[in-house]
Amino acid sequence: MQQPADSYAREIPLLALAAFSSAIALRVCDPLLPKLATDFQVTPGQAAHVIAYFSVAYGLLQVCFGPLGDRYGKFRVITYATLACSIGSLGAVLSNSLDALVASRIVAGATGAAIIPQSMAWIGDHIPYERRQATLARFLMGQIMGIVGGQLLGGFFADTLGWRWAFVMMTALYIGVGLLLLGELRRNRGIDTVSVSQTTPTGTGSKPPPLWRQFQIVLGARWARYVLIAVFLEGFLVFGAFAFVPTYLHLQFSVSLTGAGAIFSVYGLGGLAYTVVTKRLVASFGERGLAAGGGALLCAAFLLLLFGATWAWAIPASFIAGFGFYMLHNTLQTNATQMAPDARGTAVSSFASCFFTGQAVGVAGAAYIVDHASTAWVFGIAALTVPLIGAWFAYALRFRPA
Repeated sequence: MQQPADSYAREIPLLALAAFSSAIALRVCDPLLPKLATDFQVTPGQAAHVIAYFSVAYGLLQVCFGPLGDRYGKFRVITYATLACSIGSLGAVLSNSLDALVASRIVAGATGAAIIPQSMAWIGDHIPYERRQATLARFLMGQIMGIVGGQLLGGFFADTLGWRWAFVMMTALYIGVGLLLLGELRRNRGIDTVSVSQTTPTGTGSKPPPLWRQFQIVLGARWARYVLIAVFLEGFLVFGAFAFVPTYLHLQFSVSLTGAGAIFSVYGLGGLAYTVVTKRLVASFGERGLAAGGGALLCAAFLLLLFGATWAWAIPASFIAGFGFYMLHNTLQTNATQMAPDARGTAVSSFASCFFTGQAVGVAGAAYIVDHASTAWVFGIAALTVPLIGAWFAYALRFRPA
């Protein structure tokens, strides 16, 4: 019998807490780039390898965690991956060169790859589609707060105790959250039992198909390919630009690294504002309106960053960017949880793989532009192209299979 969404009083908050930890790791290095560039005597673009290679590892390892979650249980995989994340963070604390720090970030990205995508897939297994977007928005609050925390803490530690302490904090956080998840896993032995009715292609509804078949199911679905292309382009264009916002504020307006991180953390407040009104927006505009509107708001945010005469313009720009991004991304996420229900863990992990591979390529491309031209070009390209992605996906939703 299907359990009501409201009855997951422990599981969803714990998953949100794990997402909080993972999101800090995703964004903590953004405000650290100028400090890392100075300490290791490299350019900001070279320092950005700590972001790009993290994203590569995060994206590529999805192909492993998705099938593992489908076969052995998503909550179980999330639990042990969270504990394993502490290894990469501890390695970053001990790094004495940029190469060593990049290697540690690769380990952190590889282990952290399981947390958010498998949490989304677990929600997809337990929450009916009509309530899923609102539930995912609740879960996203943990991720958004982690983004805010990563920006703030990265800038704070860069200006005060030093960048290593950011990774000390993350090591302790991963261990603490991992132990909480482990306690819940041991308390509730049936935590990975699927509640939402679904069957496998074999018709048994119990035994998952072989690993190769799970990927064949996902990639063989035309709608899944639309979603995967859209999220790759979103990661490429949006986060390639986002990664350099604190650096831009620091170099262009002489804002401290703490201040730059704090200003861009308003992006997270925009995302939180979206989660508060998600149900109302879905009812008023539908998924097509959210996708197109999110792209338009991101365009406005990048234009404010590009033409703002002072650092103060970055505050409303960051808020608009967060609200617009989650309008678009939450719509993509919700569709990802349903694009291949028979291999949901693999489907959502493929989604995350495309998203973070897009980020890695986007950050690398943006780093080249920053080192050879200016950050303004990065913002300008994003402003022109992101709304086209939102409009294209909104149009594609007209042809989504029932």
